[in-house]
Amino acid sequence: MSRPWPNVVEQGIVIAIVGAESTGKTTLAFGLTQALLAEGVNATMVPEVLREFCDDRGRTPYPHEQVGIARDQTQRLVQSTQTHDVVVADTTALMTAVYSDHLFNDQSLYAQALIDHAFANLTLLTALDLPWQADGLQRDGAHVREPVDDLIRQHLLNAELPFSVVAGQGVHRLDQALLVVRQSLSATQRAQENAVRPRWRWVCERCDDGDCEQHWLPRA
Repeated sequence: MSRPWPNVVEQGIVIAIVGAESTGKTTLAFGLTQALLAEGVNATMVPEVLREFCDDRGRTPYPHEQVGIARDQTQRLVQSTQTHDVVVADTTALMTAVYSDHLFNDQSLYAQALIDHAFANLTLLTALDLPWQADGLQRDGAHVREPVDDLIRQHLLNAELPFSVVAGQGVHRLDQALLVVRQSLSATQRAQENAVRPRWRWVCERCDDGDCEQHWLPRA
């Protein structure tokens, strides 16, 4: 039986999961990590620093504390790449920057957050098709999801950082993410295989140059 995951050669491949609140980021990050581990991949999940902050202090961060949360999120991610082949990040510093913008009208964190986010090899954006659910201090309400989603997309696109949208209910959401991740993890392997294959070349009766423009002309 063939393995669904390719052999991961490069250390520190980062899968970043971003999205508005109550769109299943943590559930998806956990599911992806478990799937990787079940297939023998040396994977780990980096949890959301904001959640730990709120649990420890019993409150949400003040504006000046946002930069520290973003920095800690990135540091944990980078440290995990030193000891694991694949790191699944339950949000990145970009989410801290987005919420600083949305809640406090503070755009100062974007520059560094986008540099940090570019460290990721693959970005998954969770869609808004899940019902909103309360989650203690971290949730502001269903009304914030669309503007936050708009900000995430805007800044990823402006920074030319590609992303894949993950949608669907239950196991279908995880399956969709797994498909994207499998394609990403096998990209290097496919490129290496294609590099050693002989290049296909067709030569017509008019010349022996396979790149000749005559090949594009209709036959008489």
